[in-house]
Amino acid sequence: MFEFCADPKSLEGFVWWSCYLTNGKHMAFYFSFITVLSLLLFTVPLIMALGFAGALARRSQIAPVRWFGWVYTSMVRGVPDIIFFLFALIALDQGIEYLRHVALCPDWAEPIRQGNDFRVCPEAKMPLGTAPQWIHEIYGFVLAAVGFGIVFGAFAANTLYGALNAVPHAQLETGVAYGMSPRQIFRRIHLPQMWVYALPGLSNLWMILIKATPLLFLLGVEDVVYWARELGGSKTAIFDYPHGDWRLGYFMVLLVFYLLLTWVSEKAFGRITKWVSRGQATVGGTT
Repeated sequence: MFEFCADPKSLEGFVWWSCYLTNGKHMAFYFSFITVLSLLLFTVPLIMALGFAGALARRSQIAPVRWFGWVYTSMVRGVPDIIFFLFALIALDQGIEYLRHVALCPDWAEPIRQGNDFRVCPEAKMPLGTAPQWIHEIYGFVLAAVGFGIVFGAFAANTLYGALNAVPHAQLETGVAYGMSPRQIFRRIHLPQMWVYALPGLSNLWMILIKATPLLFLLGVEDVVYWARELGGSKTAIFDYPHGDWRLGYFMVLLVFYLLLTWVSEKAFGRITKWVSRGQATVGGTT
């Protein structure tokens, strides 16, 4: 990054550290923290959308819709996260490539399934082999975010379903007595009251989501865990900046990062809970 870093082997002391901590790989390490935060911000709306869809499906009067909601929440919650992540991402990736293969390569004669291999025509690959590296990285990130959304959406659906059922039925009956339509009752009474019961479970789910972000490393995304292991491992004299095994130091940085993130999250959820509890004399609030 600096001009005096051109010859790392001639550096020592503070100058060595200034060059070491600002080289290209360390910049990628710093950017990976943004990747983790971006995953959280990108995934939360998807989780909430799937959560509400699953919760409302379980409450539906239409039996097939209700069964679908029950199957979604029960199946995803009953499978270990890492197994479902890998299954969902592989299935989604291959499904996209299969549809592109059928549309773009109708004359393809070879079977797609060849033993354990899944082979489509080059035009159907996602992303294309000629695509720049950033396209591959964004595609992997989006797939990972969708996998997180599907898994944690099932947990959110179960939390929201319980919260909707926890709202006192007498309050809903009061809305009926005032002549409100079902839509008005849900929007003005049911939904606002539901958040008081849902936030404790959703806050726990957020903490679990934070702790699950290192799974990005297993999904092929160059996240903080990937770079901590890459940079912290022993580097011999063939590298520009040789050093011993520094993985403990790098993982200590990750420890501080995640502790700080959870601390900020606890403060934020505390404020949100206090805000939605206004006027709630029975559930942690004041009149």
